[in-house]
Amino acid sequence: MKIESHIEKISSFQHLELLANQVVEGFISGMHKSPFHGFSAEFAEHKVYNVGESTRHIDWKLFAKTDRLYTKRYEEETNLRCHIIIDNSSSMHYPKLKEGQQFYESKIGFSVLASAVLMNLLKKQRDAVGLSVFSDTYEYYAPEKGSDRHHRMVLSALEGILANLVAKKSTNTITFLHQIAEKMHRRSMIVLFTDMFQEEEEEALFNALQHLKHNKHKVVLFHVVDNKTELNFDFDNTPRKFIDVETGEEVSVFADNVKQEYEKQMEGYFKRLSLICAQNRIKYVPVSVGEDFEKILLTYLVEKQNFG
Repeated sequence: MKIESHIEKISSFQHLELLANQVVEGFISGMHKSPFHGFSAEFAEHKVYNVGESTRHIDWKLFAKTDRLYTKRYEEETNLRCHIIIDNSSSMHYPKLKEGQQFYESKIGFSVLASAVLMNLLKKQRDAVGLSVFSDTYEYYAPEKGSDRHHRMVLSALEGILANLVAKKSTNTITFLHQIAEKMHRRSMIVLFTDMFQEEEEEALFNALQHLKHNKHKVVLFHVVDNKTELNFDFDNTPRKFIDVETGEEVSVFADNVKQEYEKQMEGYFKRLSLICAQNRIKYVPVSVGEDFEKILLTYLVEKQNFG
């Protein structure tokens, strides 16, 4: 489900809410043909029946259509609290967009739109959402709430990320993940968008991720990269200057001379991330700029079902 198949190309991020809604509506329509068809048009009004619950509110008409048991939901119910965390360091503003490209073709733009898409789905399911944004400072914090006013406020904060071009900002991930963890008092799903390009020691970084899991929170790490250049190192073999977007450090190399070793190092790093996340019961999901949002939405739905 490519994003272009469900939304018009809209050049301005001011239409963030419209874009997010179109992605979610397209996703819901597509679920009729998927294993998640039970979440289809009615999913915002129902939740999966769990053995041991009262059968009083089972929707038998929906059971006849889907062959699955769902109970009716009520407006005052909030099934889940979700806190979205976005890494807004300089490396997340890669690749630098050229004229005609859409804002979601950079890592930060992709993460912002993915967050808005998740927020739209959370709103439809009457779940509460909060937001944290960090780089070398703790830039923004909003606790988890479910009101329309709160939803609009968080959307405005997401638009603000795109409106403000960052100077060279390093990533103080460990400090701010610990600070965010201390703010999370009620059990929640925590969703983190980051490219994991940190200078910190890996052990300290994963101690911070583990801290997010205190109070039995569920943590989902979306590892955002540009597969073409950051993972596959797809450059022609002409002399190129590579610049560290956070420190400004420069190095000139022929891409072909380092491609094999670079790809080997990146593959090893991804495997270590995946293994350490698995050991710590953190859901690790690599995503690439330019992909659709189905993986993100399906991950959310699956993790929500396992949240109990």
